[in-house]
Amino acid sequence: MSLAETIPKKLQSRIDHIIDNVTPNPWLTEVQKQDYVAKIKVLLEQKNAVLIAHYYVDDELQALAEQTGGYVSDSLDMANFGARHQANTLVVCGVRFMGETAKILSPEKTVIMPTLEAECSLDLGCPIDEFSQFCDQYPDHQVVVYANTSVEVKARADWIVTSSNAIQIIQHLMAQGKKIIWGPDRHLGQYINNKTGADMILWQGHCIVHDEFKLHELEVLMEKYPDAEVLVHPESPESIIAKADFVGSTKQIIAAGKASKADTLIIATDYGLFYKMSQVVPNKRLIPAPTGGKSATCKSCAHCPWMGMNTLVNLYETLRDMQNIVEVDEQTRLKALIPLNRMLDFSYQQGILTAGDA
Repeated sequence: MSLAETIPKKLQSRIDHIIDNVTPNPWLTEVQKQDYVAKIKVLLEQKNAVLIAHYYVDDELQALAEQTGGYVSDSLDMANFGARHQANTLVVCGVRFMGETAKILSPEKTVIMPTLEAECSLDLGCPIDEFSQFCDQYPDHQVVVYANTSVEVKARADWIVTSSNAIQIIQHLMAQGKKIIWGPDRHLGQYINNKTGADMILWQGHCIVHDEFKLHELEVLMEKYPDAEVLVHPESPESIIAKADFVGSTKQIIAAGKASKADTLIIATDYGLFYKMSQVVPNKRLIPAPTGGKSATCKSCAHCPWMGMNTLVNLYETLRDMQNIVEVDEQTRLKALIPLNRMLDFSYQQGILTAGDA
């Protein structure tokens, strides 16, 4: 049995323990929320800071980013926006690798996060030592990693990809006759293998949110709403993808929802995306794909527990005290920048939309 089959299983108990001990959001009244929003707006201006939020964080943080001239998007697009923005400080609401990606592209800026304890199961399930040992077994292979990884794993890679450009980049490498190692998401890797005919060696990581979508319950939901279209993120299991009318990244799901003629959309991704989806298609019924039911229970229940650790309270405290600063070793950053720039250069040359990884 290969390392790719054993190491994530060994890590699963640690990941489960971290999930089970995530600190719940503090409950706030509407008056308290508005008070925090007002104070955060003042601090953003005072600190010459811009708020950048991922699609999966809570609605109130996405709304605040929009209200203050910030940005709501996927992780790579968040980092690109931060690099282009004139602010000296980037406030990243998301999970830790997103703050690291922002720092890779903006080393001269201060990058802070509401909490540095917001993890990602894809990141946790792909530790650099084990992944490097795995890659070393295949020295003649190109190492391609998903953007949802640590800066150390990015630095080990030959290519970094997002879910919106992964297929084109893999096809490019196949045309050159390259052998490929893929990490860390096994479902996205298998989806790419199926779409391209590649025979990539897959690291066996997974996203705890997308991994929990259940086929039986989805089929029941589809029977209840026979005219609905099913939009699926490719981090989902193969059985869920097989039921999809559309498969794509977060940005692509939003675009597909807008283009769809269906009045009802069943969406298999983190329900944090529903905030933006409801803006784009306000007259459509949006239904989250099921993660539990008779066949199973869920840990994430279609919402990343670590994304949920970003709150108005810790956002305010972070800005007030300028704490939770993202630090990246400079030599590691420079190594990670090589495959990241390689992806960006290729995508610009091919006219591919580069933002849309998670």
